[in-house]
Amino acid sequence: MNNKERPLILITNDDGVFAKGINTLTEIARSFGDVVVFAPDVVRSGMSNALTVHVPVVYSKLSEEEGLTIYSCTGTPTDCVKLACFALFRGRKPDLLLSGINHGSNASINVIYSGTMGAALEGCANRIPSVGFSLCDHAWDADFSNSKPYIKSIIGWVLENPLPENVCLNVNIPKGDVKGIKICRQALSNWQEDFELRQDKNGNHGYWMTGEFVNREPDAKDTDDWALNNGYVSIVPDTVDLTCKEQINVIKDWEFKIKID
Repeated sequence: MNNKERPLILITNDDGVFAKGINTLTEIARSFGDVVVFAPDVVRSGMSNALTVHVPVVYSKLSEEEGLTIYSCTGTPTDCVKLACFALFRGRKPDLLLSGINHGSNASINVIYSGTMGAALEGCANRIPSVGFSLCDHAWDADFSNSKPYIKSIIGWVLENPLPENVCLNVNIPKGDVKGIKICRQALSNWQEDFELRQDKNGNHGYWMTGEFVNREPDAKDTDDWALNNGYVSIVPDTVDLTCKEQINVIKDWEFKIKID
């Protein structure tokens, strides 16, 4: 990065360009560099790494001022990262990608469903230092004030200490008072789903997914879920490489019986 240039920071999310969380993150990031917001036009939570492939993706500029330009995009969070890099940054890659601040936790198993982290992983795959931020509060008017000092500290650290290739950070912040930061691993967990049959105003029936989060190791103090439940910001380093390397040699010893007619 040229020392004479301010860092170029790309911001996106999955709650939509008008969400309070992304506006808070933009406010914080502007103290570090020039910011481009390129985010979905509506809420697109739970999109993971989904791409739009059957219809065109369109974006439009909402506003521009010195050091800040905001775009709205009809695509998914991952679409936003891909299209922004193609259409806006062809001559210069962003120095940092920030996703969030999500309204709701993306810790533990939630990371695989999260559009917030899908965008961060897409940035990571494109060799852009990337961080996803989430607050454990689903309220549309959630209070982000306690999270600001921690987000500012993490952004500053990543700008000064580039992340390893193929690694991004999944940062989750507890609701209310914060005791500090814990570097964690992802808790072993799952959602125990149920589906509720409902009828809409037109008499049509459909199923709504409900469920309960289940932490299969609630007493493990090195996990993100434990950290959040005990008032700490959790930071989990995530990678785009899903290979379970420990199992490679085990699987090599398998004897596959293949019958070819």
